[in-house]
Amino acid sequence: MRHDAVAQLYFAPSRFDRYLDYAFVGVAGGKVVARAFSVPFAFNIDGRAELPDGGWDEVIRWAHDDQMAGRAPNALSALEISLLPEARGGGNSLALLDAMKACAKAHGFAEMFAPVRPNQKHLRPFVPMRDYVDTVGADGFPTDPWLRTHLRTGARLVKIAPYSMTIVGSIADWSRWTGMSFERSGEVSIAGALVPVMISLEQDYAVYVEPNVWVRYAL
Repeated sequence: MRHDAVAQLYFAPSRFDRYLDYAFVGVAGGKVVARAFSVPFAFNIDGRAELPDGGWDEVIRWAHDDQMAGRAPNALSALEISLLPEARGGGNSLALLDAMKACAKAHGFAEMFAPVRPNQKHLRPFVPMRDYVDTVGADGFPTDPWLRTHLRTGARLVKIAPYSMTIVGSIADWSRWTGMSFERSGEVSIAGALVPVMISLEQDYAVYVEPNVWVRYAL
């Protein structure tokens, strides 16, 4: 995930300073055990009547364009919530979500969105995201724990973002990133990936196109 080129529009040191008001850390016993990032952007303006199919990548591009154009944001998008193993459980992810919502309200935003990365989809990489999302429990909520968390705390599922994150590299790049060797072209499942990586030995490149799930919080 660290090799998504669009991430540099947010996390690069020369740009990240612009978003410090929208970044959070969780601290326990004097140690940072969690982090969360979000990005403000302008929504419901010309050309942005719908959330983008490009998901995570595109909302970062939108925010970058807004910065360059001096356009005021009116919405917030979550980007990431990560916790160390010892901090998982106990409602800590909800605390970070609540911090993002409070931040959005403090800036006068009426909506918060998230291109959710379902946290158990990697166990079923060959299942289409739509089929995965439509797999629900007896209570009608998705069986995926992270999607359930969002929907049970007030989010509304909006749409699939079919190409939310795109990561491209040479075969050597992917071997270095994953510690794997690739001996055939075609779809290859990689640990932690939500969908297979497309390998082309003939063209010496591989591409990973990850779908996410847009949700919306009314604040």
